[in-house]
Amino acid sequence: MDSGTVIVVDVGKTLSKVTLWSAAGDLLDRKVRPNETVLLDGLRRLDIAGIGTWLIEALSAYRGHPITAIVPVGHGAGFVAIRDGQPAFAPLDYEQPIPGEVMDAYRAKRDPFALTGSPALPNGLNLGSQLFWIESLYPGVIGGSALMPWAQYWAWFLSGAAASETTSLGCHSDLWCPESGDFSPLARRMGWADRFAPVVRAGDTVGTLRPELAATTGLPASVRILAGLHDSNAALLAARGFPEIADDEATVLSTGTWFIAMRLAAKTGAHVALPEARDTLVNVDAHGLPVPSARFMGGREIESVIGIDTRRVDIKPDQPALLAAVPQVLETGAMLLPTLAPGCGPFPSGSGRWMFEPADWYEKRAAICLYAALVTDVSLDLIGSKRLLLVEGRFAEAEVFVRALASLRPDTDVFVANAHNDVSFGALRLIAPQLRAAGGLRHVEPLDSAIHTYREKWRDLIAREAA
Repeated sequence: MDSGTVIVVDVGKTLSKVTLWSAAGDLLDRKVRPNETVLLDGLRRLDIAGIGTWLIEALSAYRGHPITAIVPVGHGAGFVAIRDGQPAFAPLDYEQPIPGEVMDAYRAKRDPFALTGSPALPNGLNLGSQLFWIESLYPGVIGGSALMPWAQYWAWFLSGAAASETTSLGCHSDLWCPESGDFSPLARRMGWADRFAPVVRAGDTVGTLRPELAATTGLPASVRILAGLHDSNAALLAARGFPEIADDEATVLSTGTWFIAMRLAAKTGAHVALPEARDTLVNVDAHGLPVPSARFMGGREIESVIGIDTRRVDIKPDQPALLAAVPQVLETGAMLLPTLAPGCGPFPSGSGRWMFEPADWYEKRAAICLYAALVTDVSLDLIGSKRLLLVEGRFAEAEVFVRALASLRPDTDVFVANAHNDVSFGALRLIAPQLRAAGGLRHVEPLDSAIHTYREKWRDLIAREAA
């Protein structure tokens, strides 16, 4: 990477983040804003206006810095339609329910899972379902607009250049075929493929900073704006920055609102054997290669049990007490059965409930961490994960969670990395792929307590309820 500094703009589902990085890969500054829930015409929308206003303010704080480039990152279930130089409508939040009759009509048109690697998901998690509904909500608008995924919208916001990119299009969208590296038959039949902005690589420069934004923020007008990529795929690039992983067989577990397990160095075509009904899918990495994946809404489920402050399971001062609570949880058989996010994860039809819910606050938090580890363990089995597992993201510092995983998977070396800036560092490696992640990896030691009997009882209860 040339001298100077780089900004990464990470617009996730829950948080928006801006980070400033040196040419050597050192984090210089970090700004965070919780995204608001926006209702318009009774429908949940992405906080596009609020994020945009905050982003300009955040960038203005770096006036005078030698910024050379900005890399946008975004979650994979949003799109924006641009018409006459502005968004044609406020984009849908993927958690907005879609009317049943609309969803039924849409699913009748979907391509086979073996072709797209994209499972049928609830609400607007399949980008195609959003497009299908939008066409009835705003007749004629899609046909006259340029479409782009959420990450590339922010590239457009910054540069005025419209582009699309494969990690975003290939993220359970129904719009992409990972093997052929092209739009799906559905996207072609519906005419959507022709409406999406030109497809480029994540590391391509799409333009420079808009003159009006350069004047407002004080940043150089020469700042390059990259196309950017899907957030979980940025985490893959970060993982490749560790020598323990590099180009080896490994699985990366990205933890946040979603827990997404992505198996690296998988064989082409591996997605054919994935069980469609259990929230497995095929992501597409920054090089256009298919990545067998499995996911569940782990962060949201933890939040639903302990409240909005999910940090209560991973803040450092609480870790000894949470670990100390595990033996009592195992002894009493306190456990949570899936799922608290209906339609998602490896048990999408389960009705989440407690068995022997703990009254003690530490035991309850320890139990939800064990739950997350048990569901993760199943998800890893579904994609054939082996050898090495890297846990990154918000919950990598939840000791009960990561140590339970190490206990459940004794044949796997489990590691954790920096829990805060993995996605942003991965985006930085689009510009400087030679950068190596700072701090290295920490090998996770298994729990002292035996957990295998607990797992067998948990799985047996799930099987009996499904029978």
